Formats: sequence, structure tokens, C-alpha cells
Amino acid sequence: MPNITIDNREYDLDSLSQEAKQQLEMLVACENRLRELQRDTLITQTARNAYAAQLKSLLPTPLETALAQGETLKFS
Repeated sequence: MPNITIDNREYDLDSLSQEAKQQLEMLVACENRLRELQRDTLITQTARNAYAAQLKSLLPTPLETALAQGETLKFS
């Protein structure tokens, strides 16, 4: 007879009503889905950071931009 603890009270799963068991099953499914979404969020944030870093490496520097626009550089 497996037990579950909710709000510091222990319940025998076999003694729960069918409706309570269904609600528990849905609660467990929600907890699992939240973990999956959190993992997916971390993966997506990591990918976004990698794309941003790659983009920055491909952008021209201020010096390259100035030279491309034919600006005269002044050195003091």
C-alpha cells in the first residue's frame, strides 16, 4: 500500500477515491510538464545566447563602419 504526503499528512493511495486518484494523476502530469517546459526554456535561452554571440561576431566594428563610409580618421 503506497502512501503519498500532502500538506504534511500521509494518505494511503489505495484508500483514495477514484476522483482523488484522477486529480493526483493530473497533478503529477502537470508537475512533469512544468519540468519539461523549464528544461526547454533553459535550452532555448542557451541557443538564443549562442545566436546573439555569433551575430555580434559578424557585425562590423565601429572602425570598419567608418572606413566603409569613407570617413577620415583623425589621430591625436
